[in-house]
Amino acid sequence: MLLQFYKYQGTGNDFVMVDNRTSFFPKQDTKLVAFLCDRRFGVGADGLILLENDDTLDFNMVYYNSDGNPSSMCGNGGRCLVAFAKELGIIEDAATFSAIDGLHTATIDETNIVSLRMQDVEEIKLKEAYSFLDTGSPHHVQVVKELNTIDIKKEGARLRYGLYGQAGSNINFVEKESEGRFSIRTYERGVEDETLSCGTGVTAVALAMHRTGAVETTTVQLNAVGGALEVTFEETGEGYRNIFLTGPAQLVFKGTIQCKS
Repeated sequence: MLLQFYKYQGTGNDFVMVDNRTSFFPKQDTKLVAFLCDRRFGVGADGLILLENDDTLDFNMVYYNSDGNPSSMCGNGGRCLVAFAKELGIIEDAATFSAIDGLHTATIDETNIVSLRMQDVEEIKLKEAYSFLDTGSPHHVQVVKELNTIDIKKEGARLRYGLYGQAGSNINFVEKESEGRFSIRTYERGVEDETLSCGTGVTAVALAMHRTGAVETTTVQLNAVGGALEVTFEETGEGYRNIFLTGPAQLVFKGTIQCKS
């Protein structure tokens, strides 16, 4: 099979995009997905996303981790998919689409800055050393000192499996830079390594920092390894609503690849 693909990145979080509106892609072929995401033998990406038709919305998002398995919501992937839909002419400057965690809306400007509305968060579990919440994907948020010295892959894997078992959780290490601004590094399950950015991760960090009192404003700047993102939100007692993840989404290249499937 000769497959046409598009490669996108959002603050260094990169994805293989496939237009699957004709439903040609073999969605159960985990080996094919893993091959396409392989950085030596395939295209190379943190994940693969299918853009599909939706009966009532602009499109549907289907996301796979780089290991080939279907996964939970990916914030940067959702932002990149909006940019992909614009490239295909499906949308102009706004989108409404479905994903595994439900309905999302987004806007995109002329410079491909995408603002994606995330799911409401009803609960944040506060532990002595960390916070845990679900922002479309599960996230462990832990404040550290000297963030740049941490072995993210080693420490992330230890917590991912040690605390959360096989199902796992994404692990975020965060350090405050200044009022309203934090640095973040993320170990992402499914990738099983550090990624340059994680959209649901920076969203989780922003909310956890607000809930623990590390920040008072409802607009938070997050510096991931791959670039800067912004999270805005409203507090609703125990949870948060009107949560928006904003940042760039860029087409890197497009092409075709010969696949065995």
